Amino acid sequence: MFINIFWFFVECSYNQLVTDFGGRRTVTVYRHPAIAMVVQGTVRFMDFSPSDEQRLLVDTARQFVERELLPHEREVERLGDVPEELARQIRDRAKAQGLYAANMPETAGGGGLDPVSLSMLDRELGKAGWGLRGHVGRPSAILNACEGDQREPYLLSVVRGERKECFALTEPGAGSDVMSIATKAVRDGNDYILNGEKHFITAAGVPDFAIVFAVTGVEETPKGPRKRFTSFLVDRGTKGLAVTRGPRSVGYRAYPNFQLVLTDCRVGKGQVLGEEGRGFEVANEWLGDTRLLVASTCCGMAERLLDLATKWAATRKQFGQTIGRFQGTGFKLADMATELRAADLLTLNVAWKLGQGTMASSDAAMAKLFASEMVGRVADHAVQIFGGMGLMEELPIERLWRDARVERIWDGTSEIQRHIISRALLRPHES
Repeated sequence: MFINIFWFFVECSYNQLVTDFGGRRTVTVYRHPAIAMVVQGTVRFMDFSPSDEQRLLVDTARQFVERELLPHEREVERLGDVPEELARQIRDRAKAQGLYAANMPETAGGGGLDPVSLSMLDRELGKAGWGLRGHVGRPSAILNACEGDQREPYLLSVVRGERKECFALTEPGAGSDVMSIATKAVRDGNDYILNGEKHFITAAGVPDFAIVFAVTGVEETPKGPRKRFTSFLVDRGTKGLAVTRGPRSVGYRAYPNFQLVLTDCRVGKGQVLGEEGRGFEVANEWLGDTRLLVASTCCGMAERLLDLATKWAATRKQFGQTIGRFQGTGFKLADMATELRAADLLTLNVAWKLGQGTMASSDAAMAKLFASEMVGRVADHAVQIFGGMGLMEELPIERLWRDARVERIWDGTSEIQRHIISRALLRPHES
C-alpha cells in the first residue's frame, strides 16, 4: 500500500526539470528524498535532462534555424510561397546536418530518433514558420505502413527527400466530424474508383501524392451502422485527380493548403495503404504523433516570443524606466514563462510515455490542447508588451501572433481534444 501510494506520486512528478534544451540555463533537480528512499531500485525516474547527444542535436537544430530558416521569413511571407531553389537548399542542408526525416526509422533511411529527442528537435524547428521548416522534412508516420512494392515509391523516396506527400482527410463537410467523410471508393474488379473532395490539405509545396481517406463500406456495431474507411496512395497526375491551391490563410502564409477533387479516379488494389476498411486504425498512430508534434513546435514558438518580449521589456523605456519594471508588463512575462515551463514538461512527459509504449490518446490530446492554447496567450501578451510595434510587419511578433492561431484548430480542435480527454475520464465509470 505504501509503495503504491508513492509510485502514484512518482508517476505524476519529475525528478529533473529542464529550463530549456540547449544547455543555456541550469537544470533544477526536484527529487523528494522520501520518494527516492522508498522506491529506489524499483522505479525508472523520468529524467528530462538532455544527454550529450540531445544537447548536440538541439544546438545543431538551433543553429540551422537561425542560419537557414529565419533569414528568409519575411521574403517567403511576402511571396506566399517558398521558391523551389530555396526549398531545395533547405532540404539539402537539412540532410547534410542529419535533420531530414529524423522522425522516420533507420530501417527506412530516417534518423530513428526516440520520441523525447524528436520532441526536442521539433521544439527548435517550431521557432520558424511551417513554410520553411516543412522543407526540413518530417514525413507522415503513417507511411511506415507501406509494404512490398509500396515502400520504394511512397516511403523510401519520401525519406530521401525525392517526393512529398500530403494527408488528405479533411473535407468541406467533414472537419472535426470525420465520420461525415463523404469521399467514396467503390470496388471495380482489382481496382477502386474514388469520388469526392478534400480541402485544407497542407503540404510544403505541391505534393507528389496524397494519402486519401475514403468510405469503402458500412459495418454493423452495437451502436448502429458505422462507416468503414480505407486509405489510398494516389499519385498526382492520376486520371481523375485534380489538385489546386486552396484559399490564402491569415497565418503560415508560405505554407499553402490544397484542394483535391477526385472524379472517377481509378487506382489499383496495390494502392491501398494497410487493410481495406481499417484506414483509421492505420492513421491513429499518426494522429497521436502529430498532436505531439504540434505541442512541441508550439513550445518552440512560445520560447521565441518570450525571448523577444523579454528583451524588449528590458530595454524599452517609458515614464523614466524600462517597461519590464512595471507590474503590468513584468507579470505578463512571469505568466508567459510559467505557462511555457508547464507546457514543456507536459509535452516531454507525453513523449516519454510514447517511447515507453504507454501513451494514451488522451495524453497526446492534453499536450496538444495545453501547448496550443498556451502559445496563443503568449503571443497575445507579446503583442501587448510591444504595443503598436507588435502589429508592424517590420517585427516578427505580428506574424507569430497570426501563425499561432491555427494551432488550436488543425490536427484536432481544442474542443475535440477536450472531448477526447473527458471521454477517457468518464468511460471507466459508465455502465
